[in-house]
Amino acid sequence: MKYPILLTIHLTAVTLSLALFLLRTAWRIKDSAMNSRKWVKIVPHINDTILIAAAIGMLVVAGLNPLQHGWIMAKIIALLAYIALGTLAIKRGKTPMQRNLAFVGALAVFGYIVAVAVSKQVWPL
Repeated sequence: MKYPILLTIHLTAVTLSLALFLLRTAWRIKDSAMNSRKWVKIVPHINDTILIAAAIGMLVVAGLNPLQHGWIMAKIIALLAYIALGTLAIKRGKTPMQRNLAFVGALAVFGYIVAVAVSKQVWPL
């Protein structure tokens, strides 16, 4: 598959991932039963799998090794932080304050990932 196609898939999945995260967090704040729906538990995982598969595909097509490019490794590490914070924000946080702080942290990490992707620098500021 060609790089531009993989990039389009990746960026679409990134956008959908953020939208789903925001939606699920809003439902959590409202204590909505929507978060317990089966599709809500499945679709984000499918989307994130597509996102990561497209990212790996882009690395392979471009011949990039994360161990040789610090900005790629920074994105991978930040992705793990985003996942952990997102999990705390939506379901594992014990208190509303903990969930809200995790939500803000997840958004900050998401912004960092985007900035790194655009600048191709570990410290994009």
